[in-house]
Formats: sequence, structure tokens, C-alpha cells
Amino acid sequence: MRFTQAILLLAAGAAQAASSWSFDDASISVAVKKGSDAIKEKFSQKAPLTKPVGLGSTDTVKIILTAKEDGKAKRPHQAFVTIQEQETGLEAPFPLTVKDTGKAVVQISQKDLPVQFLLSPKPLKASVVIGSFGEARAVNTPVFDIEIQTDPNTRVPIYEAPVRYGKKPEIHHIFRPDPQSPPKVISLLFALAVAATVPALLISWLLLGANLNHLTKALGAAPLSHLTFFGSIVAMEGVFFMYYTSWNLFQVLPVAGVVGVVAVLSGTKALGEVQSRRLAGER
Repeated sequence: MRFTQAILLLAAGAAQAASSWSFDDASISVAVKKGSDAIKEKFSQKAPLTKPVGLGSTDTVKIILTAKEDGKAKRPHQAFVTIQEQETGLEAPFPLTVKDTGKAVVQISQKDLPVQFLLSPKPLKASVVIGSFGEARAVNTPVFDIEIQTDPNTRVPIYEAPVRYGKKPEIHHIFRPDPQSPPKVISLLFALAVAATVPALLISWLLLGANLNHLTKALGAAPLSHLTFFGSIVAMEGVFFMYYTSWNLFQVLPVAGVVGVVAVLSGTKALGEVQSRRLAGER
């Protein structure tokens, strides 16, 4: 009795191990733009097509088959038609639309294919892949080849390789050249225009009745404030001159800050002394 049970278990295990997926009633048709069938042929797992199937720019390949498990029509979990480029091994899967009866269909045209496939010099290999959950072995069978037929009146597509992570050529930075000074003629013209304001200022003082006799009184009352204030003004002009000729902004800002603080402090006392003489009625 135990011997018979062991034989039955072994037989059941062997039968289960031998189960596999397959397909039947497979056919391929190429429909041109007008809708008529250019070709229609049948194929099977043991008898794939020997001649490549031509696929034009306006054609559509239609594949119909019936998926089976252990010879019984059944809907698998996954069913694809994979197309492979022979030189690079690049594959593109096209899922079959499968019914509960196992009937499956898929349509493929040139617009569905990657650009690399359209540029392939060799025919593309098409295979049927069917598999599902369980112990049944999946099937992956080459069934026919596809020959891409390009339209001579249309532009050939261009394939651009994607940017991938990896070593890149060394980047050599090209910096802008340092700013150049303006022409000397223009600089001299503006320098003369600035220098001309000095005699213009002196003439204006004389015409407005400036009293130079107060110079001794101002220096006598607050000599340090007046001299420091006047010196800070001259120093600020010197800072601007150095910035124009050689200094950069980071060199100018600290010096200009110190000179500005000195000008504010000394100018407050110097102008305060001038105000006191004006309030006293001295002009």
C-alpha cells in the first residue's frame, strides 16, 4: 500500500514538473495603410517563419495566438512579444492583450519601435514570451524576424546617445579678461574738466564776497578740526584715484571707511566753529 502511494506521488510530481506554457493557432498579418493584408502567415513554436516579415513606415504588424497551459487554453499572468536588435541586444517588450479564453493579440508599427531599431542594418528578432504563477515552465520562443523598410521620401531618424554618468573630458575654464582702462584721451579730458572746477570755485568765492581774513580766526579757534577735515577730503579724493588706477573694491572699502569716519568727526567740529562765528555776526 505504501509502495503504491509512493509511486502515485512520484508520478504526480513528474507530471507537475513536466507542465509548461505554450501557444497555438498563431498567425501574423501585415496591414498596409489602406487596410488590406499584405501578408498573412501562420507559425508555431516548432515552425517559426523562415523569411523576414517586412514592416514599412505605414504598416502595422498584427500577431494573434492562443496561450495554453498543458495543452489547455488559459489566460497567463504575463504574455509579451519581445523584439530584439541583434547587434546590441536591445529588447523592447510589447504586451499581448489576452482574454480568459487564452486568445491574445498585439499590434506593432514603426512608431512603436525605438529609434535604434529603425537604424538596425539587420532584421529584428521577434519572440513570444508567456509565463505565469505556479510550477508551469514559461516559454520564450523566437518566432519570426522583422525587416524594417524605411521610406526614402522621409528623413532618416537620428539617434542621440543619452548622457550617462561617467568620466567626462576635463573642463578648462576661460575667464573674462580684466577690464581695461578707457582711452587716455578720454581720461585726460575728464581730468581737465575736474581740474577746471578749482579755479571756478575760487572765482565764485571772490564774486560772492568770501572773506579770507577769517582763515586765521578759524585756524586759531579749531586748528586740528579744520586741518583734519580738509585733509580727509583730500584723502578721499586720493582713495578714488587709487581705485581708478590700481586698487580693487576690497582694498578701497576699508580705507574709504576710515577716511569717512575721520571726515564726519572733524567736520562736525570744524563746521560747528564756522556756525559760531556766523551766529556772532561775522561774515
